[in-house]
Amino acid sequence: MVDYTEGSGKQYHTSVSPEDIGKYIILPGDPGRVEKIASYFEDSRFVASNREYTTYTGRINNVKVSAVSTGIGGPSAAIALEELVKCGAHTFIRIGTCGGMQDNVMGGDVIIASGAVRMEGTSREYAPIEYPAVADYEVVQALGEKASEMKLSWHVGVVQSKDSFFGQHEPDIMPVSYELKDKWEAYIRMGCLASEMETAALLTVGQFRKVRVGACYLCLANQERAKKGLDNPVVHDIDPAIRLAVNALSALIEKDRVKGEKAD
Repeated sequence: MVDYTEGSGKQYHTSVSPEDIGKYIILPGDPGRVEKIASYFEDSRFVASNREYTTYTGRINNVKVSAVSTGIGGPSAAIALEELVKCGAHTFIRIGTCGGMQDNVMGGDVIIASGAVRMEGTSREYAPIEYPAVADYEVVQALGEKASEMKLSWHVGVVQSKDSFFGQHEPDIMPVSYELKDKWEAYIRMGCLASEMETAALLTVGQFRKVRVGACYLCLANQERAKKGLDNPVVHDIDPAIRLAVNALSALIEKDRVKGEKAD
């Protein structure tokens, strides 16, 4: 591969090197959320900002950790994960927002992904479509345990990852509306909890690269409840989901320390 950095020692897109980041990383989509996440770290500091990738590094339980934004969608998320793995990171939790799909999912609830529907293009350049995008069990377990301890209203299950935001919210105007609407209905019937845009790519790349990846989200609102005339609160406060990701990462660090693995 061509060295586009011309020997700088930094990754081309994220502008980080191994000494800049921790091996445990929280991945928001929005660069504007990185500093907020880092406020829960000890001794946090700004590291780099390039394109959609903003990085802060600090410590949790005296172990070096980072928060790195991925931007919107699978392609940019996969690039972030690839470059961070090259820098030695091995444990990742995506934190973001989603839209609810099941009637029992309310705005303000937290969703934990056990797996993701690969209705996007990035993961297809890694694995055949028949291969599932599955979250790491240890990460899912840590998120679930901490969600219970925090007494959050939470759900765990499969989410849908798509490439087109407006394909979800305005399917009738799309030339392939018939396909979008039929698949959406099928995912609901299968019990899919929520829709977002990055997880399928991250889980698939993580499986390929043999690193731990999981995800949790704030449910902003639920368009299916709105369609049925049900109460549909719109909630923008992502802080509980951020604290969940931080607490879960802390738990993973401690478990790794007890096992004598990974944490440093």
